[in-house]
Amino acid sequence: QVQLVESGGGLVQAGGSLRLSCVASGSTFSLNRMGWYRQAPGKQRDLVAFVTSGGATNYTDSVKGRFTISRGDARNTMYLQMNSLKPEDTAVYFCSYVNVVVGRTYWGQGTQVTVSS
Repeated sequence: QVQLVESGGGLVQAGGSLRLSCVASGSTFSLNRMGWYRQAPGKQRDLVAFVTSGGATNYTDSVKGRFTISRGDARNTMYLQMNSLKPEDTAVYFCSYVNVVVGRTYWGQGTQVTVSS
């Protein structure tokens, strides 16, 4: 089992910034992919960005140039720096951890991000 703890959500005005953090613990695996998803009320959970254990990154188009995903020095930590936030970024943000060898995904409990106009 892998446990994920997220932090850093909150309320911010449009144009502001937030930094989300996620720490993975438990039966972590060297080959993994960590990512952030978000889910707005009444909508499906969508990928925001991910970073592999090798450092490769991928972003959904709507956040390119505004959000930056990164891994910490402790490889089981992950960050999402969110700049130039927009009201449409409002959602619950979930951290994910994928053991790419067995294809199993773990989820954090989610952290609320609210951007006011």
